[in-house]
Amino acid sequence: MGASQSGRVHKFQELADKTGFSIEQIKNLHSRFTYLTQDEDTLRREHLENISNLAINPIRRQIIEAFFDKRNLGENEKGCLQEISFEEFVTVLSFFRPPKPRIPDEEMKNIRKEKLRFLFNMHDTDNDGVITLDEYRRVVEELLSSYETIGAETAKAISDGAMLEVASVTVGQMGPDEFYEGITFEQFMQILQNLEIETKMNIHFWNLDTTTMKCGK
Repeated sequence: MGASQSGRVHKFQELADKTGFSIEQIKNLHSRFTYLTQDEDTLRREHLENISNLAINPIRRQIIEAFFDKRNLGENEKGCLQEISFEEFVTVLSFFRPPKPRIPDEEMKNIRKEKLRFLFNMHDTDNDGVITLDEYRRVVEELLSSYETIGAETAKAISDGAMLEVASVTVGQMGPDEFYEGITFEQFMQILQNLEIETKMNIHFWNLDTTTMKCGK
């Protein structure tokens, strides 16, 4: 048992070094992982579907899929996994980790880019490197679906208008013979250049109990 405990401590330290979480946060997340999987070694989509707060999130499907997207797990290939390990679980959650105070500008720039890439991957559901009109429309419509006063036709009109506004920003960079297919990652970064994604995109880990997951605004 001593060797097993020592091995776990070493593994937690490696994860802390890799992700930027503290040892205590890694332990906390491990207990949540164990609770969600009911002591299994891997986590599947149905485990995340049991999180009550996530069940009412309008983009629940994209959030769940993000955990199984190989692009978010440091793999140089496209596609999705059917189940993930604790290390992979923590790797995905590290995208939501708030930056430490007073870090160098270059490091903050890299953190921002990683978070934006994660968000881009969530919306680029077919893994082709472009957020198409249909993909963007689906996301906007799903977000608007949480408002009972907005009907389907109104939601579609709003989502179409939002995509046209985005297109007006990016089309200006195109040549006369180019066809507008959607938003590339570079254009995505430009569109969100004024959003403080470094601090907006986070999960309050210390308030994460065994039945809820809360995303900070």
